[in-house]
Amino acid sequence: MGKFEKDAKDLLEYVGGKENINAVSHCVTRMRFVLVDSKKADIDKIESLPSAKGTFTQSGQFQVIIGNEVSEFYNDFVKVSGIEGVSKEAVKNASKTNQTWLQKMMGALGEIFAPLIPALICGGLILGFRNIIGEINFFNNGTQSLADISQFWAGTYSFLWLIGEAVFHLLPVGIVWSITKKMGTTEMLGIVLGLTLVSPQLLNGFSVASTPANQIPVWDFGFAQVQMIGYQGQVIAAMMAGFVLVYLEKFFRKVTPSVISMIVVPFCSLVPAVIIAHTVVGPIGWAIGNGIADVVYGGLTSSFGVLFAAVFGLVYAPIVMTGLHHMTNAIDTTLTNMFGGTILWPMIALSNIAQGSSVLAMSILQRHDERAQQINVPACISCYLGVTEPALFGVNMKYGFPLVCGMIGSAIAAVISVGCGVQAFSIGVGGLPGIISIKPEFWVYFLLAMAVAIVVPFALTMIVGKKKLTVPTKQEEKDFISPMQGRLMPLTEVEDQVFSQGLMGDGFAVELKDGQVLAPFSGEVVMTFPTKHAYGLRREDGLEVLIHIGMDTVQLNGEGFESYVQQGDHVVQGQVLAKVDIDYVLSQGKSVVSPVVFTSGQHIECQGQDVQYKQENIFQWKGADN
Repeated sequence: MGKFEKDAKDLLEYVGGKENINAVSHCVTRMRFVLVDSKKADIDKIESLPSAKGTFTQSGQFQVIIGNEVSEFYNDFVKVSGIEGVSKEAVKNASKTNQTWLQKMMGALGEIFAPLIPALICGGLILGFRNIIGEINFFNNGTQSLADISQFWAGTYSFLWLIGEAVFHLLPVGIVWSITKKMGTTEMLGIVLGLTLVSPQLLNGFSVASTPANQIPVWDFGFAQVQMIGYQGQVIAAMMAGFVLVYLEKFFRKVTPSVISMIVVPFCSLVPAVIIAHTVVGPIGWAIGNGIADVVYGGLTSSFGVLFAAVFGLVYAPIVMTGLHHMTNAIDTTLTNMFGGTILWPMIALSNIAQGSSVLAMSILQRHDERAQQINVPACISCYLGVTEPALFGVNMKYGFPLVCGMIGSAIAAVISVGCGVQAFSIGVGGLPGIISIKPEFWVYFLLAMAVAIVVPFALTMIVGKKKLTVPTKQEEKDFISPMQGRLMPLTEVEDQVFSQGLMGDGFAVELKDGQVLAPFSGEVVMTFPTKHAYGLRREDGLEVLIHIGMDTVQLNGEGFESYVQQGDHVVQGQVLAKVDIDYVLSQGKSVVSPVVFTSGQHIECQGQDVQYKQENIFQWKGADN
């Protein structure tokens, strides 16, 4: 039996069964499902699985966070479900049937830029390094740079521009190649089209603004003239040209007989694409890209810039959760090429830091909750390094208030950044290492903004979290009664390690002497198992418990159990939830030790004793922050 076979069987049931799964795959930490009907997925039950650390839906995929052992879990799931796994690409394609047109467009944009981002980050770091060694006068009373006083550094300064120019000036080549790769057409044709946009025969796009109109070279066809302008650094124009090529090639593939397609398709696709790129979509894309950049730059540098920054800093994290953040890559790149830097990227790095700081606070608040820490610690580290999805979906969105606290801190930090005119060389490393991408003259201001992005979300999350996750009031303590009768045990004495090690939360256990199980408080039944051996309840103030009747009793398939409630029912304190035939359970070789786990994060202390039904004060509350 595989390590995760039981959880895999339960997960198959909770996602709606085999017939509700269109496709399944996994990534580094998550199971990825494309479901026929996502509403059939029982999130409460899935998140109650010992191996599941959370769930979320993104881009049409229902994802279950497993952790580092996801590949082993995936193998067990494929075995018990009988579903043949598919590639991540196939899952993406299947998920598109669940996406809106906007999600599809943003997904496509993200896939186009994904292969380019490493080069853009590298280019940004190189520009930053060149600036330090060749542009800042550290020596001889502020009159010379490192490159001025050292031949080695002068050579390094000049050499590094070889890479910087390739990344930013020749970017259209990479964009058109990426589009053809993503759309499944001939990548080499994309490279050739991209090269025609940045050919040395053309007037460099960065020189157009400073060149008199009558000195711009042209192709003269007699009946018409076309300006010989390059599109160095242009993003929108290159994307439009790339899609023209893609759809021309797809059209000619469809209408051309296969015996001559090798000759006809490349010629009839590439030549018209180059003509259209330089006469129609190139100028249009240039105007659109510059217009967007001018609006963003103008907005950020206007008297209302800090207001714009506050809004952007506030909403960027939710934008990431929708996938719309991919659009900022194009804007950042255009700003970099037009103005020699971007004001937008620093705010993105600060948003990463702010959300990470909220997770850091949650990690401290839940430091005794081992199950929560399995998610909190990796998510915090990832967020501080610029990858926010684990933090957003695994922690901050789950609890709500950490997300909002991070958004507030991000907004304040963004106001400081924009108010001080902080610029990055380009898209760069996110999170705390983001300062490497910042122009050195703005380091002090960015460090101030970073400090705010760390302190404000952390402090707010700690303040709010202590109220939401802290010790119940005396009245709330009295509102909890013993749901069972028998010998009270600390959870550490339970034989099942999932419970004894606190992987699901803190709590206690009762070795049953009577078969009734009562509601310990008034609230909602949020989970029931088909085998009738486990129940989840939530109180109005957010307190949640899982009552698990016996050990390994799921294997009895409901025999010996009688349930009186269903998921969604509202129960009153003392109401009978279920009855269990203790003699039958013991005759099957199963234990009647029954854990009660506080899945909402509270911590308690209890001593062994006999407890009666409805008995109060059977343990002492410690609270989530102790």
